[in-house]
Amino acid sequence: MGLFNKKNKETASSSGGNSYLKISMTKDGAQYTFLLEGRLDTVTSPDLESKINEVTGDATKLTLDLSKLEYISSAGLRVLLGALQAMEDKGEMVICNLTPPVHEVFELTGFSRLFNIE
Repeated sequence: MGLFNKKNKETASSSGGNSYLKISMTKDGAQYTFLLEGRLDTVTSPDLESKINEVTGDATKLTLDLSKLEYISSAGLRVLLGALQAMEDKGEMVICNLTPPVHEVFELTGFSRLFNIE
């Protein structure tokens, strides 16, 4: 799987105020990686949900890189839980590189026990 099999896409959503989420996607065969930058909240989570729904049909692995995610709300957690459920019978879902504030939310909510976190 060489360089020519990989596809990159970027989208950003913003609705004034502090809500901003940049979603970068890389595809390698049936493996998808999403890099999230900004805030995953009530305003921005529908965009991520839409992007994940587009790929879960043929994905065998879904990786969410949260190294640039500053904040996650309950709406963002709901989207991640939906993605986990969508991948349940199809393959693997991995969440990696949690920032300290996001890691704290995962710990406080018990989501750290639900997900494969690297």
